[in-house]
Amino acid sequence: MPRTAAARTSAKAPRKTAAAKPAPSTADKERPLVEDIRLLGRLLGEVIREQEGLAAFELIERVRQLSVAYRIHKDASAGRVLDRLLKNLSADQTVSVIRAFSYFSHLANIAEDRQHVRRRAHHEREGNLQDGSLAMAFERLHEADHRATEIAAALNKAFISPVLTAHPTEVQRKSILDAERAIAELLAERSDLFTERALDENTALMRARITQLWQTRMLRYTKLTVGDEIENALSYYHATFLRQIPRMYKAIEDALPGQDIAPFFRMGNWIGGDRDGNPNVTAETLLAALSRQSETALRHYLYEVHALGAELSISQMLAPVTPEMVALAASSPDHNVHREDEPYRRALVGIYARLAATLHHLTGTEALRHAVVPQDPYASAAEFSADLAVIERSLRSHHADALIAPRLAPLQRAVQVFGFHLATVDLRQSSDQHEAVIAELLRTARLEDDYGALDETARRELLMKLLNDARPLRVHGAQYSPLAVGELAIFEAALKMRARFGVEAIRHYIISHTEDVSDLLEVLLLQKECGLMRGTLDGADDSAPSASRPASGRSAAAPGRPGVAAVADLIVSPLFETIADLRNGAPIMQQFYALPGIAELIKRSGGEQDIMLGYSDSNKDGGFFTSNWELYRTEVALVTLFAQLEDDHGIRLRLFHGRGGTVGRGGGPSYQAIIAQPPGTVNGQIRLTEQGEVIASKYANPEIGLRNLETLVAATLEATLLHTTKTPPKAFLDAADELSQASFDAFRALVYETPGFTDYFFSATPIREIAELNIGSRPASRKSTRRIEDLRAIPWGFSWGQCRVALPGWCGFGSAVQSFLGAPGEEHERKLELLRRMYKQWPFFRTLLSNLDMVLAKSDLRIAARYVDLVDDKKLGKRIFGAIKAEWERTQAMLGAITGEAQRLQSNPSLARSIEHRFPYLDPLNHMQVELMRRYRMRKADDPSTERVKRGIHLSINGIAAGLRNTG
Repeated sequence: MPRTAAARTSAKAPRKTAAAKPAPSTADKERPLVEDIRLLGRLLGEVIREQEGLAAFELIERVRQLSVAYRIHKDASAGRVLDRLLKNLSADQTVSVIRAFSYFSHLANIAEDRQHVRRRAHHEREGNLQDGSLAMAFERLHEADHRATEIAAALNKAFISPVLTAHPTEVQRKSILDAERAIAELLAERSDLFTERALDENTALMRARITQLWQTRMLRYTKLTVGDEIENALSYYHATFLRQIPRMYKAIEDALPGQDIAPFFRMGNWIGGDRDGNPNVTAETLLAALSRQSETALRHYLYEVHALGAELSISQMLAPVTPEMVALAASSPDHNVHREDEPYRRALVGIYARLAATLHHLTGTEALRHAVVPQDPYASAAEFSADLAVIERSLRSHHADALIAPRLAPLQRAVQVFGFHLATVDLRQSSDQHEAVIAELLRTARLEDDYGALDETARRELLMKLLNDARPLRVHGAQYSPLAVGELAIFEAALKMRARFGVEAIRHYIISHTEDVSDLLEVLLLQKECGLMRGTLDGADDSAPSASRPASGRSAAAPGRPGVAAVADLIVSPLFETIADLRNGAPIMQQFYALPGIAELIKRSGGEQDIMLGYSDSNKDGGFFTSNWELYRTEVALVTLFAQLEDDHGIRLRLFHGRGGTVGRGGGPSYQAIIAQPPGTVNGQIRLTEQGEVIASKYANPEIGLRNLETLVAATLEATLLHTTKTPPKAFLDAADELSQASFDAFRALVYETPGFTDYFFSATPIREIAELNIGSRPASRKSTRRIEDLRAIPWGFSWGQCRVALPGWCGFGSAVQSFLGAPGEEHERKLELLRRMYKQWPFFRTLLSNLDMVLAKSDLRIAARYVDLVDDKKLGKRIFGAIKAEWERTQAMLGAITGEAQRLQSNPSLARSIEHRFPYLDPLNHMQVELMRRYRMRKADDPSTERVKRGIHLSINGIAAGLRNTG
């Protein structure tokens, strides 16, 4: 079949060149990285000597040498010397050492990011296409005979959306991120500098930025507010999304020439709308979030329009423009005589003035410059886009196409993608809060005194009756509780915000802890109460003629006449989190759609059903393997259900993956995760959360951000069109079932049934100290207890990562495999061979074990053992750490038996090298964290060094999180 020129070029010609060259050695590949790390380390050392003195520098170097000896050379005596040294350090000395190693972790990340960009560019030049790249995806699609028209059609029906969330694991301040971005830019510039003077100037600037880092406070001294979280998230739009997403679309257009590509890729955001467990999120913060988002988008457009005006200096005397361009220029209030023959500039002055008015109207802020007085605001982003399209058509008419690509085309794409709202803000609340509000409304209206006491059947009957009643529930003049007032205010604000910023501003309402059908009906009723759902379930469809429909179209129905058929503005999205919830997910949705009028409601409202799957709580509930297996089974069941719903009603399923940074919370490489999804579950539709430190590691660097965005598209295309996964054999499914049950039993036995485990966790991890750190606006625990069940999954996983155990990412697997295999013998070997086939042939199992391999490589029980000394009950500490260590060793052994790899990361050498580079500098932070936690927990009330010690612990948490990277 004919292939695109882009595909032929990338796939064929460069490969011959690459084959003719001798392969560089690993040392050659790594040399630029080593040089960058040495440069940054040297500059940091110079700054420390200058700022702290020679003695401090030598102390830091001594700690580094002992730590390297303890890790690399397994020198136990070095560990004992290090212990004595750390115990004798003053609080000030300890903080200085921690800061040094923390900043080194940050600088090493910058160097690694640069190396990643460098190697990716090298591979692309050589034609060595990489998994997860758009080029590789298009190559595979063309080889499978998918034509450009078919690929474009798939994208035009697709919906891909990464969703940024705020959780209490993102420990970096925006000031630190900004300084690090500046260092990264300076480091990238060095490859284009060819004179000694230019390199020296670059080095001096880099040293200045590192000095800035050293003298900038790494920690927040006050609790992070929702407003702070909003600003942190917006910084990634400035740095990456606003410019890189249009670049990604351009790459797709280049690969599919002649095809129109719809805006299938959109950004999502939870910050300002996620109320689950966060009393600081209110209707006011929702407005603040959308206002700041809108301001960010509009200021970007204003900057680009101003720059475009400088570039489009075209004279009408030299290039005749289209009549519609003449009209657009004539409508501008710009009457400057110097621009009389420059229609594009005059038009853009008018566009700028209207954008400035839009900015003021939507956000109350002012544009930075005004060539003319702000004019009538744009009513919508589509209206602004239409003006830009006039300019584009006119440029093409006089052969100025070359002027479109540099700035106008990216701006047009940005307006398509970001509109005036920037990102869709999801609303989220726990189902028990909705229940409480509904109960209060019903009690006050004297419709039901005790809604909470009703069984599920009675609840459904009552809620369906109310959804078919056009009257509101609220009683005029009645006094409602702050909870009810606050929750209803969110829905009312959503109605106003959609009208103000566009319907894409708020589209989804996520129900945490969805346990039954009534949880979904309650949110529909709250939408109806606040004007987000209009009409009744049993109403007549507006699209069908009906003699009985009231001429006014009002929802209120006369006796004997049906009301208007209901339409809901927000997609009601259940979140299934625990193991039990996941197992009930498909039955709940089946019963929901079996209710009269529900399928028709969803169809009229857009025919989309988002369902969110929780990786974090299911892991904390049942362990690593069981969580992943139950997620897999739930997805398969949901796809089966919605295949019928799509055939019958045109309702499309979209899964929303609540993945965190750590493997224990669903983290791991996005490409492999999407490719390994069960058959039919992607289908061009996917949303997934980006959380914690992963946001910074993926998107702080614009080039790496672009690659990660492309990866989501590439994986979704491959999973959708290449059908990368097939239904596995029954033997595989049966084995996974058996492994899951055994893993669940082993995990629950250790975490929930071992006497004293909770005391061990609160003593041998920094969970108590994390709870005091100002790294999130949300509490670490849902309730004021020490029960693990009440602890949020995020700090649970974060704490285990800090002490280098990473228990949520592997616990239970070793026991499960051991139980599955049984005693040595013929049956044992047969089952082991089955697991090996599963690893080779089943993407789900292979990805699971690949992530397990990464977690085990990043864990370190030699370091973890040092935290055991913090447990007051020494026998308890020894007993439980022994159980943890035994399970860790079983998991190591069983993983090796299945994969055939004796060493961790044997099949991922780049990550192995990364760990080799960074962990000797990360270990000292753990050693010092243990020592400071010991001092802090044994402190006396009047100890003047307490605050300094506490600060040191929090600095170590920051540094370890930066060093491990995927800790969120």
